[in-house]
Amino acid sequence: MFSHLSQHTELHRTILRGEQQPVVQKCQECCSLYHCPYCGPEMFKPTIKSKCLKHLQGHRRRAIRHKEFLIFKCHLNCRPAPHFHCVSCTSTFMRKDGFLKHLVLCENKKTKIMVVEVKPEECSSASEPLTTVSHKVSSAEEMLVNEGCESLITEDITQNICKRKVNLVERLYPEKSEDTVGQGPTDEPSVSKGPTEEGEIMDEDVSTTASVDEENNVFPSVVDMRVSVGNHSVLNTAPNPHPTETDVAIQTFVNEIFSGHKPVESNAPHRSRSDAQDLCPFCGLMLNRKNLQVHLKRKHPEQVSSQEKPAPSQLKTTKQHRVPLRKQQKIAMENEIRDVFRHCIRFPVPISASVVSDEPVDTAGQKRCITVLTCWSQCDLERGCKLGFTQRWTLLCKRDTIEHVLPSGMSTQIHGELLSCPSPSGTSRAVIREETGNQHLEIWGQNGLEKSLDLTALKKHGQVYEDAQFGCLAWSPCEKKLLYVAEKMRVESLGHSSFASPNEDGGQVLLEEQDKSVYVEDWGEGLVGKSCPVLCVADLSKRAVIVYAGVPPHISPGQALWAPNGRGIVFVGQWNEPFRLGLKFCSNRRSAFYYLDMKGNCECLSSDSLSVSSPRMSPDLCWIVYLEGQMFGPHHQCLKMMLYDMKNRTTSVLVDVVRRAEKGQFAGIYEQLPSQCWSADSERVFFSSACENSKAMFSVDRSTGRVTQVCGTDAFRLDDFGGVQLLTVQKDLMVMSCSSPNQPPCLKVGFLSSVDQDEDMQLCNLGGAYVYEGFDWQPMLITPPSQEENHQFSGLNFGAILLKPYSPPERRKTPLVVNIHGGPHAHFAAEWNATAGALTKLGFAVLMVNYRGSTGFGQDSIECLLGNVGSQDVKDVQRAVLSALQNEASLDPDRVVVMGGSHGGFLACHLIGQYPDFYKACAARNPVINAATLLGTSDIVDWRYSSVGFQYAFDRLPTPQSLTAMLEKSPIIHAAQIRAPVLLMLGGRDRRVSPHQGLELYRALKSRNIPVRLLWYTDEGHSLSKVTTQSDCFLNILLWFREHLNLLDTHNS
Repeated sequence: MFSHLSQHTELHRTILRGEQQPVVQKCQECCSLYHCPYCGPEMFKPTIKSKCLKHLQGHRRRAIRHKEFLIFKCHLNCRPAPHFHCVSCTSTFMRKDGFLKHLVLCENKKTKIMVVEVKPEECSSASEPLTTVSHKVSSAEEMLVNEGCESLITEDITQNICKRKVNLVERLYPEKSEDTVGQGPTDEPSVSKGPTEEGEIMDEDVSTTASVDEENNVFPSVVDMRVSVGNHSVLNTAPNPHPTETDVAIQTFVNEIFSGHKPVESNAPHRSRSDAQDLCPFCGLMLNRKNLQVHLKRKHPEQVSSQEKPAPSQLKTTKQHRVPLRKQQKIAMENEIRDVFRHCIRFPVPISASVVSDEPVDTAGQKRCITVLTCWSQCDLERGCKLGFTQRWTLLCKRDTIEHVLPSGMSTQIHGELLSCPSPSGTSRAVIREETGNQHLEIWGQNGLEKSLDLTALKKHGQVYEDAQFGCLAWSPCEKKLLYVAEKMRVESLGHSSFASPNEDGGQVLLEEQDKSVYVEDWGEGLVGKSCPVLCVADLSKRAVIVYAGVPPHISPGQALWAPNGRGIVFVGQWNEPFRLGLKFCSNRRSAFYYLDMKGNCECLSSDSLSVSSPRMSPDLCWIVYLEGQMFGPHHQCLKMMLYDMKNRTTSVLVDVVRRAEKGQFAGIYEQLPSQCWSADSERVFFSSACENSKAMFSVDRSTGRVTQVCGTDAFRLDDFGGVQLLTVQKDLMVMSCSSPNQPPCLKVGFLSSVDQDEDMQLCNLGGAYVYEGFDWQPMLITPPSQEENHQFSGLNFGAILLKPYSPPERRKTPLVVNIHGGPHAHFAAEWNATAGALTKLGFAVLMVNYRGSTGFGQDSIECLLGNVGSQDVKDVQRAVLSALQNEASLDPDRVVVMGGSHGGFLACHLIGQYPDFYKACAARNPVINAATLLGTSDIVDWRYSSVGFQYAFDRLPTPQSLTAMLEKSPIIHAAQIRAPVLLMLGGRDRRVSPHQGLELYRALKSRNIPVRLLWYTDEGHSLSKVTTQSDCFLNILLWFREHLNLLDTHNS
């Protein structure tokens, strides 16, 4: 066992050196299918090579990189369970942490362990000492035990080794621990009955001797291991081809004592085999019970020596220590949860990118240098805020091929930046910044800050809009003006004088004395305080701001951009009459596409009875694409892409609504277009959109309307990622953010290919977190059974994404967290999700369900939910859970919990009411509990009617029929059946779902003695988006789940 093999003649097939790749070929022995080289032939044998290659990617994600070796986990028949093979010896390990320790020991071990047998009765008569040296020990390391030598290993060390091995055997083979033979202080130590390689049982007599050179202060290591077989004693010097973890632990202990080696710490998470913990009676340190004995001998030898044997009362926690122990355990658990969440939420997320310069390097123009500026957002739990920073990347290109990507250097933090935009020439950058309550417009150039305007001091308008619904910042073609949107200035009259009047450009509203308390509408959740936006132009040469008049009073302008030659403005106008409805997350609000010239003439360019958004001008200034949807109905829907011809002033449909999509095909457009989405030749438009359980990138040909998915080449496949978000396309250079549930966002960049090879774009890495987290994920496509079909929209599928730890806890199945998205017309893409990732790293499996009504499955899937909330979507979630439990034997059906927010909280509360014995706990954020009482308090009152199947109109009044339908589809009617403990998290300023909804359920459960806990966040809205709030919610959710799943004392890291 203790011999060390420095070299192997041949590495195991699961170990690759350098850039070696696994060989995948058809089987020629048992079948004609493909076999995984690391799995048994009965485990995985697909008919298609690509499936085997994708399967190998999972092996690679779980592999261990050790120097030049890549070590895969072996599922062959070497051992009954999956294991790792050592690169330096023949050892095999099932546990990753023990294997990592062994790798370091195997290479760093300098003092070799020599096996010597010295019998007291033979020492005086033997003419030569009996010496056996371990494999490949140099002559300098050889040691002879001379005649009459004494054993210089102390009795304490001998007993320490024996006791440690006994403890390890009892831990690894508990069924044999009862047969262990006790040792006296002078007896020869022995360890009884452990399984051998052949599965037989034999006794081992272990004796230890050592010699010391006092002059040189050298302590060579000597260990005698004899195996008793019958009446014979056999010297065990041959290396064990398959050493057990017990032997490796003994080897570690011996090396630690004799050779001065310190124990090697592994970066892998440690899984305790014994969860019992005790306090040290001398220092109060909390330790696992199995480590307490070693701790006492190492750290408190004097106290232990004064007592022949520590009394059991000292080793066990006394009653007066039990309360502090539980408190310490809770603190340790909270710290563990915070650390895991901090790890998962710390990864930066790219939010925008732009090409700021493109300069030729040589005179022939073959080579050029391109600079890409990226903006990122990162959460800082220490300060409880989101930080922004920028990175610059320099690309050395030859024609349309990226040859080198230079390092980005240090990141630059962004302070108070609301909006920014580089100029078309790339020589300047405009920034609107807010500091100490004032807003400034800054122009940055090559020599630093070139111009600065104090927009607040000019008093031309109110706060600048930075949101996605109205906000914009655009340079004019001449680069002398900047266009943006701000709130109309409201000026109070001075005293009782009414002679004040609005300024000539209509940018101010005079408030008379009697108007100070008049209610002012706003645009609802996330847009509080934003009521009357106006179009503003900053003239940089005159250092002045002009508020343009001419916009009709019933229109609120936003998403503006310059018309060709800077002679006008095109914008999206939102109807604000008869009253405003919530706009955020709602693509069904009445709006139109307008053109405003410099003289104040406003013209509508589209239908005024639909909903429009995202106007984008082509580089040749001849075309504008924008998105169009229906008014009312589903508040998020599949959208059309419209094409407006600036010369002929005509509009045509470029991409129509997708009712249903074939599996894996384009399923429609569901989100806004990037600010720069055109190819340089104005022939193609690029965008990202939901597609089943993923988010993919597509291109559409302007001439033919053909939609193609952009996948990349074999070296970098975009479809290997679950989520691809396009950030920008400028000068045919595309920048996108790619991620998966177990891989945080990273940046990819590449030049566009030709129209015929659109899907084969060459990509390369740019930046981001190129790491893989230690868990697996898989998409699920589920077909509802016939009894759960919607007969009006039959044949629809829905999806789910399952995340699970690689190695479930031993002797225990994995608890399942069912995570439900809100909306309901939203989507869980297979992209990085910090909450789901942290839950999985803490030992839970997570099922994220895209029930019928989610985006990414066609317009029919969205419309089929209208009138069926509270029944169809509830059955879909339950069907997904049952499918996951049926397909994954590692999931525990007796430990299932559910969580969700908004409509997801609505479904979570439905599930614990309709299936009271199935779910063990629930956590709901701002849930809808009673749709009837929510009717008068929500900012999206139209959805309250549409969700239960009624058509909405501005003048509609509640009726007994509509209120009854809303109540019957609400979770409150099932409150009497709820048995699961409920955690509620409510935002005190929620405009979409009043916090009194959660209070209604809270009172109902309290009156029935159901465990319920309510967290009230006074300054939060519907999303509970503050960093401190997210952290506190996650901590409370984990503690709530662990408490009611009985995992507080047996939790797994």
